[in-house]
Amino acid sequence: MFSKTHTKYIHSLHHKKFRDQYGVFIAEGPKVVLDLLESGKFICRELFALDKWLNEHKAFIETYASIAITPVQDFELEKISALSTPNNVLAVFEKQKENAIGNIKGKITLVLDSIQDPGNMGTVIRIADWFGIDNIICSPACADQYSPKVVQSTMGSLGRVNILYTDLVGWLRKNNSIAIYAASLEGKPVQQLKKINEGVIVIGNESKGISEDVLQLVNEKITIPKTGKAESLNAAVAAGILLSHVC
Repeated sequence: MFSKTHTKYIHSLHHKKFRDQYGVFIAEGPKVVLDLLESGKFICRELFALDKWLNEHKAFIETYASIAITPVQDFELEKISALSTPNNVLAVFEKQKENAIGNIKGKITLVLDSIQDPGNMGTVIRIADWFGIDNIICSPACADQYSPKVVQSTMGSLGRVNILYTDLVGWLRKNNSIAIYAASLEGKPVQQLKKINEGVIVIGNESKGISEDVLQLVNEKITIPKTGKAESLNAAVAAGILLSHVC
């Protein structure tokens, strides 16, 4: 039975402090929840869902016997939702204790330097999934991958992309045998760059770009030539354009 305790608990998970404390995060909506379940990457602890949704997915949900299921009504789901329009189901998943990044040789890897907007962060994860990018390396200043807005913006891609938060300078030095490209306003037009099967592409902060310490470790700067008057591109848009050229 749904209670005030549930409401207080779910509300606390809208904040990083409590997500870290409890080791869990929330996901909402049929697509995101089902994709995360099917990925097998995260253990689902609880489901709060409308009866109609539970009945439609009864056979599938029954394969996850360990999930605590709480039927809710529309107004109850609205109380705990982080969305402006709640959507049938909210799930509580366990965060991964460690983000394991395997061998990056023979692959393209994204590095994000202080991408702070949750919407941008989630969209970059979704774009990486679209282009088959397995791994994203993030500076500690990047938006939390488990924040509700990031999770929703990934549209389920969070379950298919590995994400590591670490010191970028140390990580890049450790992996300096692989070519490092930096998205920059000044650099080689990306159209002139040949398709690559291996490399690290660094995307910088929405307003400040890539930090100087990271830039010093870059092998080549690449840019998206402009013909209009906009000062810069959204970080997620830039990531998508760059990957569409190099992948």
